[in-house]
Amino acid sequence: MAYNGIELKNVLSIQKIYSIHYFEYMSDFSFAGETHDFWEFICVDKGEVGVTAGTDFKILKKGEIVFHRPNEFHNVRAVSGIAPNLIVMSFDCNDNAMSFLAKKILKIDETEHNLLADIIIEARRCFNCRLDDPYLQNMPLKTSASFGSQQLLRLFLETMLIHLIRRYQSPITLQKHMLKQETFKSIKNKGDIEVFRRVCDYLENNISKRLTIEQICRENLVGRSQLQKIFKEQCNLGIIEYFSILKINASKEMIRSRHMNFTQIAEHLGYASIHYFSRQFKKITGMTPSEYASSIKAMADGQFK
Repeated sequence: MAYNGIELKNVLSIQKIYSIHYFEYMSDFSFAGETHDFWEFICVDKGEVGVTAGTDFKILKKGEIVFHRPNEFHNVRAVSGIAPNLIVMSFDCNDNAMSFLAKKILKIDETEHNLLADIIIEARRCFNCRLDDPYLQNMPLKTSASFGSQQLLRLFLETMLIHLIRRYQSPITLQKHMLKQETFKSIKNKGDIEVFRRVCDYLENNISKRLTIEQICRENLVGRSQLQKIFKEQCNLGIIEYFSILKINASKEMIRSRHMNFTQIAEHLGYASIHYFSRQFKKITGMTPSEYASSIKAMADGQFK
């Protein structure tokens, strides 16, 4: 009996990747604009930005993505005094499927968000350069890059683009598929996920307070051991460690917004002292608040060393 193999067709292929960036910009950031003969997308991970595409100006909010087609003029700037976090990636793709993404603002879902995170993680393994340098025109490869990292970058990007196009072209089909997945999850651990989401919302709403595990458990009607187990399963962190990271992420945005000094930020976030805040900041980020502020300012001013 003869077996006939099936030659798999590509509907969308990435030929080259030119840049992969993750930027944490200042609240007064502004990029004058450029054109180039390859695709580029901007996705907002935090805050919002104003984006020009050709002659159109649009506001891009958290979780939204916009694609600039080849030779289209584009620029970006911070708006409303918000310090934005952006993922920016440029690449070659000559397939007709890409035309669907042009001149649209789309909202990424959880799958696409995770694929973007995979791209950033793999880029750090693959390239021997910073991902926050907007003036970098070439990304040098690491001599000892992880096995298959270049191929994974291409596959992650192609998967993200295909998933995005398929979801917007056939929303009903995909929603049914996602509903089945969610139903399965809900049967398995619906209670734990609801507790996790409720506690995360509670922590974000009480970011300026000094919370103990006892307070968190009491106000969310959950036992201490159960809460620790849920957070370990969902994010591999203890509840207080998660809350500390939440506070430091908030402080980073405040530093970039430049509306408060370090002492005011520490007080706003419920730290007992500026010294304890600085120690926690360095423990989590690897930098002191001053080092972080100066590195971001250097990026905004274009003073790279």
